[in-house]
Amino acid sequence: MRTERRDGAPEADAPWNEIVPGLWMGGHRYRVGGGGLAPAVVGDQFDIVISLHREDGYGPAPWVEHHLFELPDGPLRPEQLEAVCLLADRAAWAVRSGRRVLVRCRAGYNRSGLVVAQTLVTLGFTADDAVFLIRRHRSPWALNNRLFVEYLTTGLDVARLLTGLEPDGLLG
Repeated sequence: MRTERRDGAPEADAPWNEIVPGLWMGGHRYRVGGGGLAPAVVGDQFDIVISLHREDGYGPAPWVEHHLFELPDGPLRPEQLEAVCLLADRAAWAVRSGRRVLVRCRAGYNRSGLVVAQTLVTLGFTADDAVFLIRRHRSPWALNNRLFVEYLTTGLDVARLLTGLEPDGLLG
């Protein structure tokens, strides 16, 4: 099994990483010793799991609050950007309430990075600080989708409006 992604980024070294207290970011597989990949299966380690990619058998446990919204790792439509904002609001509320939140996608770099960064913005961080924290605590390869970083620095509410102006969107 390959340990490098199509975009040249190495697979993550951990199933998930804590970005700020109570807010974790991860994927569905990670690199293990010996160069192989292991599944990042979630049980009940978290109070809330937000999944932006779905694969059967990766959890979480049935009693864990789980939000599934599949997102592409590419240009997003206005309704997808709105969903990112709603998921980030839910995650920010949970973190403020002392709950443990995992946001995950396939590799744990871009889609989860977008939601985690927007969660951090909702919690009061700047977009630049959010991106910095994610890259520092998850991986320097996190948020390597430049469009997602543009969405964040523009502001997701503004990006949502702009992407709705043209059939292909101004930012997408």
